[in-house]
Amino acid sequence: MTDDQQVITEDQRQQAKLIWDYHRMHHELRPCDAAIGLGSHDLGVPVFCAELYRAGLFPTLVFSGGPNPTAPERLPRGEAVHFREHALELGVSDDAILVEPMARNTGQNITFSREVLAAHGIQPSTVLLVSMPYMERRSFATARKMWPEVEVLCASAPLDFDDYLKSIGNEKLVVDQLVGDLQRVIEYPKFGFATEQDVPGDVYAAYESLLAAGFDSRLLNS
Repeated sequence: MTDDQQVITEDQRQQAKLIWDYHRMHHELRPCDAAIGLGSHDLGVPVFCAELYRAGLFPTLVFSGGPNPTAPERLPRGEAVHFREHALELGVSDDAILVEPMARNTGQNITFSREVLAAHGIQPSTVLLVSMPYMERRSFATARKMWPEVEVLCASAPLDFDDYLKSIGNEKLVVDQLVGDLQRVIEYPKFGFATEQDVPGDVYAAYESLLAAGFDSRLLNS
């Protein structure tokens, strides 16, 4: 077993779960004017978008994302293009989908999707952001900064932490991602990329402990 596939200890699992729960916004979902499926390597995003579309939560869905930097071979034509194709297979109407194929970070996801919606005459007052589970809080904080006039709700596939670990199959990678996203939640407001988010003391302590244990492959500038 390589270092990248090491099994985490029970203490580390509990620390990671604390961060996992913090990342999720636990918003109560309701109908919104539009949704944005945030690009990533995770095809669970378009799957959940399709489920929410079929449930009538939004009439228009933007898939946003260019080439995936961590898994370009998995989505060779770009995140948004592959997400759209997957959603069409799951019954989302072609007329309901807009594609934004250029964004390379969450700020661009929000900004470029806003521009695509405006170009189609859509000025939403409520927007649903659909992301990977551990990206909810960062996407919320980013949207509040980049698009403050809209009400933002966040959603992700309803997986618990252990199920997500099993679905990815690489425990260290998942914990690295949780830690990396929390670092961004903490640091990005200093650069004007996102709004400040309160980080509870126990969550911050778990973050520092996991950093000290070497869960650091997804940190900024790493």
